[in-house]
Amino acid sequence: MTMTKQRGPLAWLKGLYEYLAYYLGLSSFALMCLFWSIAAWPLLLLPKRLGVKLGRRIIMRGFAVYLWLLELSGIFKFDLQALDVLRHDRSLIIAPNHPSLIDVVMIVSRLPNVVCIIKAALSEMLIYGGSARLAGYIRGVSQTGLITDAVQEIQSGSQLLVFPEGTRTQGEILHPFKGGFALIAKKSNAPVQTVFIDINHPFLCKERPLWVKPEFPLHFSIRLGRRFMPDGEIKYCVAEMEDYCRSQVENGKPEEAR
Repeated sequence: MTMTKQRGPLAWLKGLYEYLAYYLGLSSFALMCLFWSIAAWPLLLLPKRLGVKLGRRIIMRGFAVYLWLLELSGIFKFDLQALDVLRHDRSLIIAPNHPSLIDVVMIVSRLPNVVCIIKAALSEMLIYGGSARLAGYIRGVSQTGLITDAVQEIQSGSQLLVFPEGTRTQGEILHPFKGGFALIAKKSNAPVQTVFIDINHPFLCKERPLWVKPEFPLHFSIRLGRRFMPDGEIKYCVAEMEDYCRSQVENGKPEEAR
């Protein structure tokens, strides 16, 4: 009984701290995005090439600082070093699984020349619009336009971040892969680098409300998988890559990149 009484207040304070750190982390990200988006609008007057380079660099640095602050809280741990070998690769498609809303932040925080695809509605919002436009992110207005813009970006040397499932993963069960990424790879003759994001507990995942606190500490790690070339028919390329990714995510058997 005595031990229970001693632990009770400490457990309560620990839980309170975790709630505060969790919600402060979410709100600070929103404020950071809003501040930079507003500041980015005047910079759209810069020459496009310079503006895009600046926009992507600042987003990378901002995301890196944000993840560092989350780690300082003691309830988050990020192991993202595997991405560093991709920093200087040109004309590459990066294709991760998508267990959490923070996936984009983690990947972009390590790579200086990534172009993302952003929903048209989000690109019109004050919180994202300015920074997304400055960085040259692709607006998903139409499928045809999206593919054309993505191919042009890859051919210019950019890395394209695309989630083959088209939506967030539910737990460890992957959704069927869409064919858009393979079509982009074939048209641009670019390899597809598979990336696997592992989390020890659901966080900002699909159909999980923001107010539901996850179990802390949260540990995120990233590992690289095989690199695929878009050879043959698209449907076979998609099927081969989907089978491989399922074996890595659902069976939990990491494989060294090759």
